[in-house]
Amino acid sequence: MTDAAGTHRVLTFVCADRPGIVHALSGALVDAGGNITESQQFSSEDTGRFFIRLQVEADATAERLAAHLDPVARRFEAEWRIDVVGRPMRTLVLVSTAGHCLNDLLFRRRSGQLPIEIPLVLGNHRDLEGLADFYGVPFEARAVTSPETKRAFEQRVLAAVDELGIELVVLARYMQILSPELCERLAGRAINIHHSFLPGFKGANPYRQAHARGVKLIGATAHFVTADLDEGPIIEQEVVRVDHASSARELVSIGQDQESRTLSRAVRWFAEHRVLQDGARTIIFR
Repeated sequence: MTDAAGTHRVLTFVCADRPGIVHALSGALVDAGGNITESQQFSSEDTGRFFIRLQVEADATAERLAAHLDPVARRFEAEWRIDVVGRPMRTLVLVSTAGHCLNDLLFRRRSGQLPIEIPLVLGNHRDLEGLADFYGVPFEARAVTSPETKRAFEQRVLAAVDELGIELVVLARYMQILSPELCERLAGRAINIHHSFLPGFKGANPYRQAHARGVKLIGATAHFVTADLDEGPIIEQEVVRVDHASSARELVSIGQDQESRTLSRAVRWFAEHRVLQDGARTIIFR
């Protein structure tokens, strides 16, 4: 990364937990002329790993900061990343026919609430093309009706990732199961949303099924995409209480609102480098 001195940056650093990590990092940043403006850290007793997120103002270029940090990273055998605070993350959105999540993402992006850039919305139907056009975002549709067309769609996803410099793929109610191969290629950078009824109410009309069973809580879960359907590391969950007075249609409206907010929150945290994986769990520095 090449940028000017005086930039506000975010650093994430993950390694095996041991004494001296924070001291070494802070010393390297001070030596580079940096001032830490935000700091969050966590030591995982389950995996023995250490996680830290720092925001740093520095009268130094990214190259100079990296030169000071690299010896620390090698010493602790760390996975680390440094980026500019607030830089829009290039994001590919996959959709089917439900537009509530896409609309929320596009609105929040345009209003400055989400630090993402969306160069393309890719759908397996054309239903949401008008919505993307309204926000001035390119839309492309490729039908998925057979194993062959599914492979073609997934090849297009990978091509778009490479061509457009995509850093995050968001499944905004994209109603196709991704192949294990694609899940592996997108590991750690693809986020999905589903209603919290899974696996209790599968198949068509889950909210109608929930209404028939008299559920008292509904919500949504945003998680990383893995080959295990809807079982990837959880990023965010939200729940709301309902009762017998709510119709099936009202449950759908409430549920879609939960899905939209939960997904947008997960996307924002990821784009701000606040989401770090710890095995099957996530560490969220809010």
